[in-house]
Amino acid sequence: MTEEDKELELLKAKRLLEMQKNLSQKQKIDESKTQQPAPSVPAREVVVKQLGYRGLEVLENAEAQFPGETKLVIEKLAELMQSGEVSEIIDGGKLLTLFRSIGVRVKVQTTIKVEQDGKLVSWSDKLKKVEDDLDVVDTDIPPENP
Repeated sequence: MTEEDKELELLKAKRLLEMQKNLSQKQKIDESKTQQPAPSVPAREVVVKQLGYRGLEVLENAEAQFPGETKLVIEKLAELMQSGEVSEIIDGGKLLTLFRSIGVRVKVQTTIKVEQDGKLVSWSDKLKKVEDDLDVVDTDIPPENP
């Protein structure tokens, strides 16, 4: 081999070594990107985004009454939502049913309303009005003489 051939082979070897270093560095960077999980959103935020009508109210009541159990439920529910197994909107009734099915009796303040004269009136107010009307009727009747 001539002197020029030796120099050329040496340059090729250097270049090959340099390319191998670059390739290995790129692979390490790619591996570190895939190993780092995406910035995780707190489990509660994932669940809250999927809650519908009165869902947040039930969740807050559950957190106040059963903080430990609720935290476990939130974590599992968030995991199911992120994996795509649960994709529907969860309203308060469904969430309450979920808690009750696992034995967590969350108490939620409820009212029963009925329509009276074109307005919605609470059941207790309606009963009070009926009771008051009965008291008025009773005082109008004279006592019976034996």
